[in-house]
Amino acid sequence: MTTLFSKLLTKADIENVLSIPACTLGPLPFREGHSMNMHAHDGSGQQWIFSCNIQRNESVGHFLSVGWIEFVRERNLQVDDSVTILEEVKNNQATCIKIEVKRKIRLFGKDIWADFI
Repeated sequence: MTTLFSKLLTKADIENVLSIPACTLGPLPFREGHSMNMHAHDGSGQQWIFSCNIQRNESVGHFLSVGWIEFVRERNLQVDDSVTILEEVKNNQATCIKIEVKRKIRLFGKDIWADFI
């Protein structure tokens, strides 16, 4: 699996959209204002469809805006949870997108990142 993107969630990510800087994803197959659906599965195997749009912001340039509020609410995501989007190649050709969420927990006096489904 290849990591496409990873970040700690902010309040804006949880309340609005997940913003992914376009430069982290390489060339995108569409231009500003265009939209597409991203099909992804989570750690439990559940399929999710995220609506994505290319937008532009003066401070960060082009970014991919991912509509994922239903996912946030169903998974009860919080600020500072970690989200990672991975590309998984199956059967040497088909590409699958996987979304992983981890939450920092304190266990025996140490912080660890636990899978959060």
